[in-house]
Amino acid sequence: MATQQAPAIQVYGLEKSYKELQVLRGVDFTVARGSIFALLGSNGAGKTTAVKILSTLLKADAGTARVNGFDVAAQAADVRESISLTGQFAAVDEILSGRENLVLVARLRHLKNPGKIADDLLARFSLADAGGRKVSTYSGGMRRRLDIAMSLIGNPPIIFLDEPTTGLDPQARIEVWQAVRELAENGATVLLTTQYLDEAEQLADRIAILHEGRIIVNGTLAELKQLLPPAKVQYVEKQPTLEDVFLALVGADGKDGDAGKHRISVRK
Repeated sequence: MATQQAPAIQVYGLEKSYKELQVLRGVDFTVARGSIFALLGSNGAGKTTAVKILSTLLKADAGTARVNGFDVAAQAADVRESISLTGQFAAVDEILSGRENLVLVARLRHLKNPGKIADDLLARFSLADAGGRKVSTYSGGMRRRLDIAMSLIGNPPIIFLDEPTTGLDPQARIEVWQAVRELAENGATVLLTTQYLDEAEQLADRIAILHEGRIIVNGTLAELKQLLPPAKVQYVEKQPTLEDVFLALVGADGKDGDAGKHRISVRK
């Protein structure tokens, strides 16, 4: 059985290649229970590959990973019972209403009172008024919130959100951010992959920057900001933003910046 004291996710030396392309080159990180952990990186950095391995959709070439105390390779069924996964595009049925989507998933999971489960989630994600409408009439933010609500059916303790705000407008992104915060407030552990610096800055308790298949920095936002000296403008000290840290580590052109050359790692 999983122990509640152990980290929700433990990753050591994870490697994955596709033929000659090395995608993950020895990835290590842990995620504390009840926290939001952001895996931040550019397109092609290996974020989705890491999530696929942790959610048992892909096998690693080397390294180990445990999710909710279960080994992802040896105890895949237990891992799948412990997680939900929301991909980059909403997996909702547009022909059905929002409520019907939720009821369908609850029934597929053989849960009691699927109607009550659906109604509770609609209320939780501010979709009650739209619950009877076809999803084809929903905005992008509403669809994504419904998608996240569907992933919560069965109360999985660990939630993977793979670039959940891709393609959304600013208002829809804010709606999704609020939904993600509520997940953690209700005790869930969230691993969030994103290429948006402001998203990681707004949501995450800890941020790991994945660059060219390696974690080059891992820490709280405050710890990451300490990696760069504050800029002084007219005698006023300016704290670095997460964008400053990211560009200094990976470089504006995708190559390692000055800080990235040192492979800085900040951990508690």
